[in-house]
Amino acid sequence: MEFIEIIKPGMFSTVQDLGRFDFRQYGIPQSGAMDAFSFRAANLLVGNRQNEAAVEFTLVGPKLKFLHEGVIAITGADLSFTLNGRPLALWKTIRVMPDDILQCGSARYGCRSYMAVSGGIDVPLVMGSSSTFARGGYGGFQGRSLRTGDVLAVKTAQRVYTASTLCRVLPSKYRPVCDGNRPVRFITGPQADSFTQESMDILTTQPYTLSHDSDRMGFRLMGPKLVHTSGADIISDYITMGSIQVPGDGQPIVLMSDCQVTGGYTKIGVVAGVDLPFLAQRKPGDQVFFEIINIEQAQALWREQEQLFSLLDINNR
Repeated sequence: MEFIEIIKPGMFSTVQDLGRFDFRQYGIPQSGAMDAFSFRAANLLVGNRQNEAAVEFTLVGPKLKFLHEGVIAITGADLSFTLNGRPLALWKTIRVMPDDILQCGSARYGCRSYMAVSGGIDVPLVMGSSSTFARGGYGGFQGRSLRTGDVLAVKTAQRVYTASTLCRVLPSKYRPVCDGNRPVRFITGPQADSFTQESMDILTTQPYTLSHDSDRMGFRLMGPKLVHTSGADIISDYITMGSIQVPGDGQPIVLMSDCQVTGGYTKIGVVAGVDLPFLAQRKPGDQVFFEIINIEQAQALWREQEQLFSLLDINNR
């Protein structure tokens, strides 16, 4: 059933899910929501499975018209959302009616927002996923970002909501902080010994600035140069989201959702999975700080997060 008409597309709005997990061995990027925490929370709020397709807005959001009654939830960055001209609250369910207009402005804080619709956005699966990989021209809605005149459908077979759905809200204590300058936690990478100790000290004590030359593939950072002990190049090996590559210029690059699957630059670290959503909310010009943790701490943080989502899943069925 047609549900959303795109009046203005915003800067870069795409349909995403949690990504393609079974095709990286064939060179296919994972893609998926940059801020997986906000994405999953939005789906749970409207009663969906955590991996239902939703819309990711980037920095400047779109103007949309709803064509039927339904329930939505918007999480993540605050892009100055209004519904029919009135401010719209985040992290809670919202009932929308035919001809309602959702409009966004510039980001008050954060960079990426997620709008889930009860039932989920209805787009074809490509390699088992609804995620858009715009560089490859596949997935999501016609393999691209949304444009004026596009119409998104909802899965009517799953479009079921009750009175309890209409009053759901994620308590503030569970909401991630999209702004501020808390450190991004990371574990040492497989080539950490290819850097001087001074470089590791610099990475964990000095701020870096997110470059405008950043996208869903990778975040380029500008700051103090990191020095290699024996060159920046290695024989290409496996890389994953969160890998902190350092090419010959000494400026780190953090690989994000659309990153390639192999690479030939040394990796000084890998961002902890729980902190990738926070990093995804940084926008060009923001400062990024790093803090080193060990693998056991990263695993404990992940377990804590997944326990929260298990609780939310049970309470929102």
